[in-house]
Formats: sequence, C-alpha cells, structure tokens
Amino acid sequence: MARKKIIFVIVEGPSDEEALGVILNRFYDQNAVHVHIMRKDITSEKGVRPSNIFSKIGDEIRQYARENHFEKKHFQEIIHLVDMDGAYIPDENVIEDEEAVKPVYSETQIHTCNKKGVEERNLQKRGNIDKLCSCREIWTVPYRIFYMSCNLDHVLYNKLNSSDEDKENDSYQFAKRYRDNVPEFVEFITESEFSVMNGYKESWDFIKKGLRSLQRYTNLGLCFKSEKD
Repeated sequence: MARKKIIFVIVEGPSDEEALGVILNRFYDQNAVHVHIMRKDITSEKGVRPSNIFSKIGDEIRQYARENHFEKKHFQEIIHLVDMDGAYIPDENVIEDEEAVKPVYSETQIHTCNKKGVEERNLQKRGNIDKLCSCREIWTVPYRIFYMSCNLDHVLYNKLNSSDEDKENDSYQFAKRYRDNVPEFVEFITESEFSVMNGYKESWDFIKKGLRSLQRYTNLGLCFKSEKD
C-alpha cells in the first residue's frame, strides 16, 4: 500500500487544532493530516520580515520532518491558517485606551494602551502576509495561506476577545458538532455569509480593504472547494 501523503496544517494555538484537527483528518481521509501548532503568530513575531519569513516557516517544516523521519517527498501540501487581527485597518481605527492592557477588538476598532505598538505590529504583519499570499511553495512543497478574520473564534463561533477558557470550550463543542458530519462543516465554511469564495487571489484582495480584516470573513472554504470540485 502506498504511503499516505502528508497535508501539513499550520495553526497558531491548541484551540485551533482542537476545533479543526479531527474535521480536516476526516475530510482528507486519503491523506495523512498533521496539524502543527506554532504557539505564536509568526507573521508578527519579533525579527520576522518579508525577507526571511519563507525560511522561518521552512525551518518549522524541516524540523518537524527531521523529528518524525519524513522527507519532503512525503508532503503533499502546506496549509497555513492565520488570524488577520485587523492588520490592514487604518491607523486612526487603532484607539489609545489606557484600560485596554491587551488589545480589545471590535469590527471597527482596536482599543489598546499601546497604540504605537499595535500600529507597528500591523505594519509588520501586513508585509509578511503580503509576501506569503503571493507564495506558491515552501521547501518545494505546495503552499497556501488562508485567513480567519478577525480570528478563528470570530469566524467559527462569532465571538471576539474570547478568554483561553472560552476558546477551549468553544473549540471542543465545535469539533464535537462537526466531526461526524463533515459535509455540514464544508457547507458552513463555504456557504455562510462570511465565506469569501471568489478565488484565492481575489479573496486576499478583498480582506485587505477598509475594515474587513476586523470583520467576520474567511477564505478557508476555498481549501475544501478545490478538493471537492
């Protein structure tokens, strides 16, 4: 029997893996889905720039391959899920607020006690995302990046500013709901009012305009559409 090819899915945190891991495994049942928890947002990590972000992600994949005795020939595709975090909004929509020790998101503004810091993060994140969404392969493996705007909790549960406890509970309930009904999940992610399904490049052009990177949109459905069509 031929060895299953690896679909390598990069997510930011464990609740992301909890919500989508089982569903992705069941959708791609002819392949082996490996969900890699980055435990950070690599697009806004200190020192990560458009000039080195490909190598930073490549390092993560190569390290995973070494530790698990894989070679690049074993990988079919890299799927990278990224939160938008309002990265493309105008600076005037980042509001100085001494009470906002952590950034507080709405669909129109980010409140923060460190306006300059958030603006600098957004600038870095924009540059890195612009680079990544024009990328077609990393380590000679096909690569695509998909967004959850403002973040995964916003898209999947329609919640902003969730606590860690809420993230854990919601991700568990979401996976429980859809793990035995993958077609219903595919319908949810491809046919909801927040689903941006007008092509890969076009979906990225869409999310970068105005305040959309704070609002509830995702192009993740394109990942499933391409497989089933």
